[in-house]
Amino acid sequence: MGTEPEGRLTQSWTQPPAASRVGITLETYILDGMMGFPEATGAFTSLLNQIGLAAKLITSKVRRAGLANILGYTGETNVQGEQVQKLDEVANETLLSSLGRRGHCAAVASEELEEPRVLSTDPRARYVVVTDPLDGSSNIDVNISIGTIFGILRKKEDRAGAEAADFLRPGRELLAAGYVLYGSSTMLVITTGVGGVHGFTYDPTVGEFFLSHENIRIPSGGGLYSINEGNSGRWTEEVRRWNAWVKEEDKGTGRPYACRYVGSLVADAHRTLLKGGLFAYPADRKNQRGKLRLLYEANPFAFVFEAAGGRATTGSERILDIEPTELHQRVPVVLGGTEEVTLFEEFMRGKR
Repeated sequence: MGTEPEGRLTQSWTQPPAASRVGITLETYILDGMMGFPEATGAFTSLLNQIGLAAKLITSKVRRAGLANILGYTGETNVQGEQVQKLDEVANETLLSSLGRRGHCAAVASEELEEPRVLSTDPRARYVVVTDPLDGSSNIDVNISIGTIFGILRKKEDRAGAEAADFLRPGRELLAAGYVLYGSSTMLVITTGVGGVHGFTYDPTVGEFFLSHENIRIPSGGGLYSINEGNSGRWTEEVRRWNAWVKEEDKGTGRPYACRYVGSLVADAHRTLLKGGLFAYPADRKNQRGKLRLLYEANPFAFVFEAAGGRATTGSERILDIEPTELHQRVPVVLGGTEEVTLFEEFMRGKR
């Protein structure tokens, strides 16, 4: 928020009081947080509210996609080498428009853009945003849950515009991160890293997000694993051994685990966050550096999972400690409860 402390916000910003606040609006929650900083100008608060607005607009477009002729491919390929869906473009432009409206966001790095888009050259625009505007594109046409992923960083210097260096920073420097799930209902999950993870469900009859999931903590255990078994032929021997282990019958350790895989990162990670277990998209022979994007997907979710008491690694190192070298860098991703992720790492190190 404008003159907020450098780096991550302090605990007072999002620490819930003793009494539950379930039922308050997203806007009230954000404004309550600002009250902990009398010197704040409201810039950070405004930025969070603009993300909430973008989520509402994208929800409306997703709900009407089949009627508004915005399903299907555009015929183009994005910087990731993936076919672009019409809704990908719509979501991307909606986010850019919303974030640029009040002049607090200097630039946005998007999965859909080769280079960051500068939104303001005013030195007072102190924040930059990383985003995957619409995760799960391959599921759009078949009405499966999709989502928006975002992270907010403070610019390294108070200067005009933004540079690549403002984005190429480890995820531990995020000020806030979260995602929006467009499913049976629309849900926005957000954290500033130190005050817990909170989920807000959208009520379209009044046009507001209401706090529905307060202080989310990932359950231990869970007995669930989420991985694309179709890639098993390309897995490393370590991943194969772990996969065989979770399928074995052993009542003492609660095995076999149940496999749940949607193919939309937001949907799979959201279920893991609420139900426990583990989500993994490891490196393989085809994607030796991993498949998911570090800045737009891995870092925001790692930030959320750690704030909820879980862990996020590549299988060998903490995701939030990785020093990015390029905007569209890819990494292996393992998200889940502390015990489940630690067990996975043991297999990767050959200790099991």
